[in-house]
Amino acid sequence: MLRAKDFIRMFAVAVLVMGMSVAPISGVYADDDEDEGDDEGQQVVVSNALWKTECGACHAAYPPRMLPAESWHAVMSGLDKHFGSNAGLDAASAKEITAFLEENASTKGREASGKPLLRITETREFKSEHDEVAARDWKNPKVKSPANCGACHTQAESGDFSEHNVKIPR
Repeated sequence: MLRAKDFIRMFAVAVLVMGMSVAPISGVYADDDEDEGDDEGQQVVVSNALWKTECGACHAAYPPRMLPAESWHAVMSGLDKHFGSNAGLDAASAKEITAFLEENASTKGREASGKPLLRITETREFKSEHDEVAARDWKNPKVKSPANCGACHTQAESGDFSEHNVKIPR
């Protein structure tokens, strides 16, 4: 017969093991879809110093979860003509950043065209999340472009795109 003392010990061990298995691997959670009632909006914010420095030198270092691995591979393969600029890197840096992006990329499927998207703003997720943004807001000189996440997402630099931290400039 199981004694109360043994039961409590087994319960405590089970709780401890379960707690360790659901702990975040790295970073903090950024909930960018809290009101839709799913956990897809909760993402672990990951970082890599070289990615943050190199990609963040010209624009926001977009979180890897915003594109699938094949898209990141295509983006990193074309850095010599990166949206009209030469963003070329030495081979070791490109390899490290590509590996980081692909390892932490979105696990969502391909777009309907079957080709990797190179722009986050072309993804279904982006379009769905931003469908209520008025055309005049995108044209606002303080926003300039849908690619300028930090103009409205006040915590974009830390990878937090929560709707609670959105402030559309007027």
